[in-house]
Amino acid sequence: MKAMKWLATLCLIFLSSCSSNDKELHIYSWGDYINPEVVKKFEEKYHCRVILDTYDSNESMYSKLKSGATGYDLIFPSNYILDLLNQQQMLQPIDKTKIPNLKYLDTHLIELLKTTVDASSIPYMLTFSGIGYRQDHISNMVDSWNAFGQSQWRGRMTMLNDFRETIGAGLKYLGYSVNSKEEKEIQAAADQVIKWRNNLAKFESEQYKNGIATAEFLVVHGYNGDILQVMQEDKGVNFIYPKEGAVVSCDYLAIPKNAPQNALAHEFINFLYEPEMAALNMSTTLFISPNKQAYRYLAPHLKNNPVLFPSDETLEKMELILDLGQDIVKYHRAWDRIKSG
Repeated sequence: MKAMKWLATLCLIFLSSCSSNDKELHIYSWGDYINPEVVKKFEEKYHCRVILDTYDSNESMYSKLKSGATGYDLIFPSNYILDLLNQQQMLQPIDKTKIPNLKYLDTHLIELLKTTVDASSIPYMLTFSGIGYRQDHISNMVDSWNAFGQSQWRGRMTMLNDFRETIGAGLKYLGYSVNSKEEKEIQAAADQVIKWRNNLAKFESEQYKNGIATAEFLVVHGYNGDILQVMQEDKGVNFIYPKEGAVVSCDYLAIPKNAPQNALAHEFINFLYEPEMAALNMSTTLFISPNKQAYRYLAPHLKNNPVLFPSDETLEKMELILDLGQDIVKYHRAWDRIKSG
């Protein structure tokens, strides 16, 4: 009887111990942004459960947090929304001493792109926009944003349904900054996009990957990782960075101000920076994780791919999209004019 009581007590202690260690890490992220194997390994190592919620735009993520949504321990904001989150004091500082794997940060890449590592964030992935095209249908591809000005491909081209990206393409083509605050430059870029619009099938951010894979579209404005996914399956597809320069976005790891699991969030950030984990995530997303030790774990066809790893010359022509404050209304007006025609 005593033995049975002792065994029952031991089981109760064990169950209580399991319960106390059964923490939940709540992550709010873009879809398909973390390799499931990475999540599984983290859960096993830290005896916790990772809960993933996803969003499809920075604006929807920001709106949800701004409206009072709580309980998230880690988010993945892009650089221009990160600026806004910092201005509104919606993030807490990251203790860099708890992220020893930050020693693997590719500082050369970060410096080329003029991005930063501030007190509340750490770079996670870099996304470059450019032009995907069917090289099996096009023999004279134009290495410029003015590819969308080529009438011979009319009706079989798309540009992103994103006002900063697409007006940004117009600005870069005209030799201006993607973050211009000058009304004349922004309106000139809008005029240029309107000229291109006459050759487009539509503005499209969701289905262009399928469209180019089926050859419904011959030329698409899109993200390098999306097109690289198609290229791995279809040798008829290629991707270029326009000679005028491209647009780059950096998604960061950040901890909301009232995150319940601050310590576990730090552990997860550090785990994502383990070189093998970073390589797994790169192989899934086909975007660059700026982790210099991770590159050696990539398959050769990725490690040496200029779509995933643009040259320094190409990188130096790229610009980050920045928060423009009140000047953003100029872009909204320009986009309304582009879309209303």
